[in-house]
Amino acid sequence: MDKKIARQRRAKSTRAHIRKLAVPRLTVHRSGQHLYAQVIDASGSKVVAAASTLQKSVSEGLKGTKNIAAAAAVGKAVAERSLAAGVESVAFDRSGMKYHGRIKAIAEAAREAGLKF
Repeated sequence: MDKKIARQRRAKSTRAHIRKLAVPRLTVHRSGQHLYAQVIDASGSKVVAAASTLQKSVSEGLKGTKNIAAAAAVGKAVAERSLAAGVESVAFDRSGMKYHGRIKAIAEAAREAGLKF
């Protein structure tokens, strides 16, 4: 089993569990250059809030777009936007990646900004 398939298997398992909980989910995506986070409603059909390092308001004043500081900025922005949309509690969907580094920084920044998970 290669790395990509193993990550997708873990992600599928996590998403099945989150569907049973029937709560909105904070999902993250990490590419080589950028970080993305979005809050998806419980039905899975609508994006409630989103933030990424591609947005000028998020990446303004950052040294780069693929470091822990950028991840913290994305986490804070997505939390503020989801709270403004009325979503206070979410399930964290890390897309099968380890809870470490940039993924951890997004989660901790979102918690500090007031999102509960």
